[in-house]
Amino acid sequence: MASVAHKIRMELLTVNDVYLLSTFRLPPKQGGTLFGLYSKKDNTRWLEVSVVGKINKVLVRYLREDNKVHSVNLQHAHVADGQSHSVIVRLSGLRRDTLSVELYVDCKQMDSSVGLPELSEIPLAEVESIEVRTGLKAYQRMQGFVESMKLILGGSMSRVGALSECPFQGDESIHSAVTSVLASILGEQTKALVTQLTLFNQVLMELREDIRDQVKEMSLIRNTIMECQVCGFHEHRSRCNPNPCFSGVDCMETYEYPGYRCGPCPPGLEGNGTHCTDIEECAHANPCFPGSKCINTAPGFRCEPCPRGYRGNTVSGVGVDYARASKQVCTDIDECNDGNNGGCDPNSICTNTLGSYKCGPCKSGFVGNQTSGCIPQRSCSTPTSNPCDINGFCLFERNGEISCACNVGWAGNGNVCGSDTDLDGYPDEPLPCIDNNKHCKQDNCRLTPNSGQEDADNDGIGDQCDDDADGDGVKNVEDNCRLFPNKDQQNSDTDSFGDACDNCPNVPNNDQRDTDSNGEGDACDNDIDGDGIPNMLDNCPKVPNPLQTDRDEDGVGDACDSCPEMSNPTQVWLGPDMDSDLVGDICDTNEDSDGDGHQDTKDNCAEIPNSSQLDSDNDGLGDDCDNDDDNDGIPDYVAPGPDNCRLIPNPNQKDSDGNGVGDVCEEDFDNDTVVDQLDVCPESAEVTLTDFRAYQTVILDPEGDAQIDPNWVVLNQGMEIVQTMNSDPGLAVGYTAFNGVDFEGTFHVNTITDDDYAGFIFSYQDSASFYVVMWKQTEQTYWQATPFRAVAEPGLQLKAVKSSTGPGEHLRNALWHTGHTPDHVRLLWKDPRNVGWRDKTSYRWQLAHRPQVGYIRVRLYEGPQLVADSGVIIDTTMRGGRLGVFCFSQENIIWSNLQYRCNDTIPADFEPFRRFLLEGRE
Repeated sequence: MASVAHKIRMELLTVNDVYLLSTFRLPPKQGGTLFGLYSKKDNTRWLEVSVVGKINKVLVRYLREDNKVHSVNLQHAHVADGQSHSVIVRLSGLRRDTLSVELYVDCKQMDSSVGLPELSEIPLAEVESIEVRTGLKAYQRMQGFVESMKLILGGSMSRVGALSECPFQGDESIHSAVTSVLASILGEQTKALVTQLTLFNQVLMELREDIRDQVKEMSLIRNTIMECQVCGFHEHRSRCNPNPCFSGVDCMETYEYPGYRCGPCPPGLEGNGTHCTDIEECAHANPCFPGSKCINTAPGFRCEPCPRGYRGNTVSGVGVDYARASKQVCTDIDECNDGNNGGCDPNSICTNTLGSYKCGPCKSGFVGNQTSGCIPQRSCSTPTSNPCDINGFCLFERNGEISCACNVGWAGNGNVCGSDTDLDGYPDEPLPCIDNNKHCKQDNCRLTPNSGQEDADNDGIGDQCDDDADGDGVKNVEDNCRLFPNKDQQNSDTDSFGDACDNCPNVPNNDQRDTDSNGEGDACDNDIDGDGIPNMLDNCPKVPNPLQTDRDEDGVGDACDSCPEMSNPTQVWLGPDMDSDLVGDICDTNEDSDGDGHQDTKDNCAEIPNSSQLDSDNDGLGDDCDNDDDNDGIPDYVAPGPDNCRLIPNPNQKDSDGNGVGDVCEEDFDNDTVVDQLDVCPESAEVTLTDFRAYQTVILDPEGDAQIDPNWVVLNQGMEIVQTMNSDPGLAVGYTAFNGVDFEGTFHVNTITDDDYAGFIFSYQDSASFYVVMWKQTEQTYWQATPFRAVAEPGLQLKAVKSSTGPGEHLRNALWHTGHTPDHVRLLWKDPRNVGWRDKTSYRWQLAHRPQVGYIRVRLYEGPQLVADSGVIIDTTMRGGRLGVFCFSQENIIWSNLQYRCNDTIPADFEPFRRFLLEGRE
């Protein structure tokens, strides 16, 4: 790489023109980097040529003499259309005070720019760190292909054009003009002769140039031969036998003194190749966790086990780079969740500390101390002993332990509840709670839901309602770092984020995506997923997979392969997946016998709906069709069972308190280290808390260009989502799939602009199969009348989407339309009040879905008042799936205080429908 960079630098000191020739194919509206020279030290761009497919332009960026990046936009580059195109980018004037840039596509000049600042010279000291990158792998991931690429230093436009099969490039206009004038004077018969003479003169000029080049080459060969004779080439003897280098180091013969060169020292050693010494990784990289001793070996290092009170990995390896990239990670052991409450009284508060724990007072509802023990104080069994607030309810009671929660419209710890206007889980005024519960603190945005209570400048006003969230004197609407103080508003690149908050300050990246959460954005991170393998070599650059497993050997690792057992090398990460069901098209059969969203070939209970695909014993048979979920020899429900710990192996069935629950699963039924009281899915070790930080964006009108795609912002550790743009219809879908589920959240439109759709989805199986609860503010006819006229009415709606076409204009208009749309959408229920949502008003929804029987019920609250209730709806179109949120042409939507819970219990109000169904069968 260094020799290539040195060659380019030396040539650029003498030539006046540089040409980049490339023939490639790009999918429609796609783009990417074609060629670039970068610094390996800090990723500085010296020269870069890229294609911006969505807006049909070629972007040339280079480093000026003042060390700032200059951008040149070359328009009319219609190359991202799925067809093969030849492109020439010419930089001329390198030896003058100003540059010119020209763009040729398929032998035609499309655009140019003149009078540009000078290109910075590559310093000799920086040559070793210059790296050449081409877009070959990037284009393959976008289903494109680079057929050829050449970088030509010097030469004329006509000669360069000939390499791209454009023989008239550069001189064609001159030849045509001369021929035209002579023809008008001499007549048609003479015109042909003039044309032949002109072409013959061009051929002579090119032959003269070729002869000149051959003379130079012969002179170079002659000088080389003479130099070799002077050096005694004919008397050469091996300098590498015996090997003068360090043991294990390769020896290479040279024609310079002393006649050989040694390769680099082995890993873990440093030196010149002749002499190598051990590297002290412990001193250079400090790879071990504080408290764990680092022991240097020769070569390499190793770390002692984690200190007492911590658990983690034992690290050993060779080399400083490895030591820096593979530091020992030790995490605190939570003794309070070890099943024994850390040794504290079972009904007392155990507080985990770093490396230890401490016992505190008795839990709420218990009295006593650590010496005498904690005994129940009150119970939910009768109103007189109920410890919950009058505006709360008893959420959980077992073995004397009581948990209370506040009703909708109220917030607090359940024992004390206060009014909660914006329904985000925080009271309007502070509450006198004795347990220091955070939900007893006053809401820092009383009228705008912000369940994370984010406050960047710590001024007591939440970011959602603070006009200057970071307190730097620049209002949010003008601030390029809304949550980071930066009065100077400096922004080195062209994106919307200032340097103070930009995770790639020198590379435009409006999405600010940081896959490995290392503070360095994906756009400038050489190892996006942080698995220690550079992006260019990583077969899953966005999914950690240090083992690089690739069963189908298609170049895409199993961790991100949409068809891990079937070769499909042209895919992008988890694609191509036209129906957005996380199964690649090449292995997607769409044959789903039980309707749970998993095709039969991948369903671990192919005939029983089980969207969650829970398999506790990893035997390939889902729990819903496995008679022994934990494989401990005790059947789950039949004699000699039932198993008193269905998900945790306990063949002895020990039950000390005789309550029917085995000792090993007494407080944590699924053994996921989260106690059942706090676990949103106590019978699934794979789901513990509500979290939408990992989500899939599904665009429902991918070809439409009337509006942009949605922009999702996830807050409060995945329990709040904000959509900022007036966009095409789209979904943000979590990756967790559910069987029966309770799903609730707060809906709030934080603007007085527009009047369109927002809502949530459940039982998402693919982009053509899901349920949606959606709400329109006012009546409106959709502005695009094709393929049919769609009319939206105000009011809350529940729809079953089962589209024969999937995303596109048909589904778009069907979603907008309030009524039924055959082959696309069925309206299951509509609020008869025909009332639209109100601006800047919070609403709380509660959904109960039991797909095993088709039970659906939706309730909507405004404050503490129930304002809409679908009643019991029976529909079995989708038998479970994933959850998410929905928007259509509405900006500034907040989905706050999101909560989901696994629940397969059939509600009591389903019984009349059960009897009706049974009578109908009889």
